[in-house]
Amino acid sequence: MNIFSKFEDYIKEILQNIDLNDDALKLMGRISAEPPRDATHGDISTNAAMVMAKPARKNPREIAQLIADGLEKIEGVSEVSIAGPGFINITLSDAFWIDHLSTVYKSGSQYGSGLVSDGMKVNVEYVSANPTGPMHVGHCRGAVVGDALANLLSFAGFDVIKEYYVNDAGGQIDVLGKSLYHRYLEALGDNVGKMPEGLYPGEYLIEPAKTLVKEQGDALKSMDEDKRMVLLKETSITSMMAMIKEDLAALNIHHDVFFSERDLHAKKDGKSTIDTMLQKMRDKGHVYEGKLPPPKGETPEDWEDREQTLFRSTAVGDDADRALVKSDGSYTYFAADVAYFQDKYDRGFKRMIYVLGADHSGYAKRLKAVCKAVAGGEAELDVLFCQLVKLMRDGEPFKMSKRAGDFITLREVVDEVGRDAVRFMMLYRKAEAPLDFDFAKVTEQSKDNPVFYVQYAHARVASVFRQVVRDMPELDVSQDALATADLSLLSDAGEVGLIKKTAEFPRIIEQAARADEPHRLAFYLYELASELHSHWSRGKESPELRFINPKNAQLTLSRLVLLRSIATVIASGLAIIGVSAPEEMR
Repeated sequence: MNIFSKFEDYIKEILQNIDLNDDALKLMGRISAEPPRDATHGDISTNAAMVMAKPARKNPREIAQLIADGLEKIEGVSEVSIAGPGFINITLSDAFWIDHLSTVYKSGSQYGSGLVSDGMKVNVEYVSANPTGPMHVGHCRGAVVGDALANLLSFAGFDVIKEYYVNDAGGQIDVLGKSLYHRYLEALGDNVGKMPEGLYPGEYLIEPAKTLVKEQGDALKSMDEDKRMVLLKETSITSMMAMIKEDLAALNIHHDVFFSERDLHAKKDGKSTIDTMLQKMRDKGHVYEGKLPPPKGETPEDWEDREQTLFRSTAVGDDADRALVKSDGSYTYFAADVAYFQDKYDRGFKRMIYVLGADHSGYAKRLKAVCKAVAGGEAELDVLFCQLVKLMRDGEPFKMSKRAGDFITLREVVDEVGRDAVRFMMLYRKAEAPLDFDFAKVTEQSKDNPVFYVQYAHARVASVFRQVVRDMPELDVSQDALATADLSLLSDAGEVGLIKKTAEFPRIIEQAARADEPHRLAFYLYELASELHSHWSRGKESPELRFINPKNAQLTLSRLVLLRSIATVIASGLAIIGVSAPEEMR
C-alpha cells in the first residue's frame, strides 16, 4: 500500500464534497501528498488547497481548513495543521505506523509491487548496439538504465519485454564482413599487411577468422564474392552477437528478444515487413510521392532534388517529412524504424520505451511522430537519453587499455570493479545528466561509496540475526514467530522514523515507474541505508536501543521485525537495480 496515494484519495474525496466549481475539480490531478522536506512539519504534506484556490475563486486557507476538518476524522491521523498561505501538514499516530510495519512485514518481497499497472504490455528496447564489436563503455549506462527500468516496470505491475534491436542489415555489416575476411587471410598466413583504413581494426575478429579456417580451409579465396560475403557477414554477426550477449551477461543483463533488422527486409510471399508497413501507411495517408526541400544552410553532397517516397511526418509532429526509399530502390533506415514500430504495435504493446545515447537526441520527435501515425493514439512512446560517462581514478581522467581497437570495453570496467558497483553507480545520477565514474570511489568501503553503504546495511541486518541465534539460542526467530511480535513495543523515535522511511518505498516505486526514472530508487536506498546506519550508531552510545536485548525477548522480536522489513525493502530495491544483497561483507 502506498499511504501517500491513499491520502491523495482521501483529500480528493473530501474535495468532492466541498462546494467547488468544475474548473477547480478539473485540477484534481495536480494534487500531491508527499513526505515534507522538514520532518518537524509532520508525516504528509499536501498542496491541495493551493491548487484549488485560484480556479475555485476562494481563499486557499479557507479551502485548507475544510480539507483539514475532513482529514481529522480519518483513523490514524493525530494532527492536521495549516501553514503559510494554505499548505496542509498531516501527522499520523505511532499506532498508525506500527500497524503499517505489520503490513510491510507480512507483504514480504511483494511489498510495493503491482501498484501502477494491472498488466499493460510494455516493450523496453535498450542497448541495440551495432554488432560490429564488443560492448564499449559508452553502451554501459544505457544498458543499465534500460535493464533497471524494465525491472522496475515489471515490479510495478506491467507486462514487460526486454528487447534488443540487432542492426544487421546496414552498410556497417558489409564493412564487418570485409574486416573478417582480412583476418581470415591473416589466419591462412597470407601477407595482407595492416587492416585497411575504414575497416574494424580490433582483435576480436581473430578467433572467428581462425574458426573459419578450420571449417572452410582456404575455400573462401576462390568462392564467388557474393556467396563469400553472405558467409562472412553471417559468421561475423553470429560471432559478434555471442560476444555482446556474454558482455551483457557480465552486467547481469539478459534480453527476452533479439529482433533482427534483416527480418524487416526479408521477403515472405513476395512481400517484406517494410512493404506491408508502407501499404498500411499509404492507406492512412501518411505516405506520398514528393520532393524534400534542401536543408537550411549548406546543402550536403548526398542531397537529391528528386521525386521520392516520403513519410508525411510533419502532419504528426515531426520537424520534416522523411524519405523512405533511397535512389537505388532500397529502403532507408527510417523506413525500417517505422516498420519496426509497426511490428511492436502489432505484437500488442501499448507502451514502447527506447533507451538511446545522447547522440541520438534528434530521434525523439521522429519516433513520436511514427507512434502517432502507426498507433493513432492507441499506444504511448517514451524516449530516454543517457548522457556520457567520464571515467576517473582518484578524481583524475583515466584511460584503460584498449584491447578492442580504439575504445574501452564494457568488460574491462566490469572486471575491474564488479557488476554491482557498475550497475548501482550508473543509476546514481539522472540519465540525462553527465556521470563521473571514479574507479577508486566505487571500490572503497565508506559512506562515500553508495553501493557499499546500501549493501552493508543489508549485511548488517543479516549479522543481527546471526548474533541473536548465538546470544539468545532459546528465542524463536522464525517467520511465524516474528509475525506474532508485539510491535507496539517499538516506541523510540528512531525506530518509528525507520518505519516511516520504509513506508516511502511504494511511493518511490510508483513515481519512478511513472516517470521512467530508476535512479530515484538508488537515491532512496541510500537514504534508507543511511537512516539504518545512524540508528545503529545510536545503539552504540545507548545500549537500550540495540536491536538485541537479552533481558527482553519480546522487544528483541519486535525490533527483528523492523530489521527484517528494512532488509526486505533493500533487497527488493537492489534486485530491481540488478545488484546483489549480500548477507556478509568482508
